[in-house]
Formats: sequence, structure tokens, C-alpha cells
Amino acid sequence: MTGDAVSTRYGDVQVQITVAGGKVTAATVTEVPWSDHKDQEINSRAVPILNDEAVSAQSSSIDMVSGATFTSEGYIQSLQSALDQAGL
Repeated sequence: MTGDAVSTRYGDVQVQITVAGGKVTAATVTEVPWSDHKDQEINSRAVPILNDEAVSAQSSSIDMVSGATFTSEGYIQSLQSALDQAGL
């Protein structure tokens, strides 16, 4: 399931989840701000943390990543959209 693309201050964030047996087994981003060195530095660190937290939590109740507030907010909103589509 792919969540809605969420516009943030620096660009869109969109999350895709894989669901098996009623559980989230994987989370990835299909879209994340990546236009400059700072975006790349922040998101290359934040996205793996957010992906791991999404699978561990099995919900959108995950912690924001320090220094990646806008990405985290967009990620959480898109994740919730994907979870809603999956009926979770």
C-alpha cells in the first residue's frame, strides 16, 4: 500500500508499506526531498530510522527523528494514509 504524498517545507514525502498476515513487514519511501546535499544528508540518516520504527510500532505512533522534523512529519502522515488503506 502506498500512502498519500505529503507536501513538506522541502518537498514531498511518500511512504509505501508491505503487509502480510495483517502486519506491516516493510516500510520504504517512494518520494523524499533529495534535491541538495543537506536533504541527502538528513534523509539518508532519517529514512532508515523511520522505516524501522514503522515496522516495529505497527502504527504511525513513531518518534520524530531529531534534525529531520519536516521529513518525519510528512513520513508519519503518509504512513498513516498507507495504514488506513491497508485497514490497519
